[in-house]
Amino acid sequence: MPRQTPRRNGQAPGVPLLRGPVLALGALVAAAGLLGACGDTKVDRNSYPAGYDARDPTGSGKESGSIFGPGGLLGGGASGANLPSGTGGGIGVNSFLWRASLDTLAFMPLASADPFGGVIITDWYSPSSSTSERFKLNVFILDRVLRADGLKVSVFRQVRSGDQWIDEPAAAEMSSNLEDAILTRARQLRIDAAAGT
Repeated sequence: MPRQTPRRNGQAPGVPLLRGPVLALGALVAAAGLLGACGDTKVDRNSYPAGYDARDPTGSGKESGSIFGPGGLLGGGASGANLPSGTGGGIGVNSFLWRASLDTLAFMPLASADPFGGVIITDWYSPSSSTSERFKLNVFILDRVLRADGLKVSVFRQVRSGDQWIDEPAAAEMSSNLEDAILTRARQLRIDAAAGT
């Protein structure tokens, strides 16, 4: 009986392995055919509107700008011209309230600041006069307009008991005092912006 050679990958003996190169060549021919079919498409370039500007996709004649253009991230430039002053064309909240909140809370370490959502979260802060208590603030800017009800400050307080921090209620006037300080600073920023200083 003649000796049989073992089959390799299900192939009959003596037949060369061509499956891989044949498939690759077939895929190349198919891709070239598909790309070649797109070559005869004629585009009438004159059918586009004259003077089309990619920066003005609506055709309104007003340039939309960019977040790094005039006015920057805090707005106030041409991109926010149709919004009330200080609404922050580049951010989702009132820019005066945002800047005033950061200025007022500059003494506390920040854990998170989201200008698009209008949320500022501080890390725990212990005043130098009292190391046995610490505070944490959450500031929520709720509106794009500079209004008193467009701001909410939540104050959290903890007191040290031994080696643990225990939650205690903060004084009720602390939140309203911080809101008043932020609103006063925001009004001053708006006055300065209107005066051009």
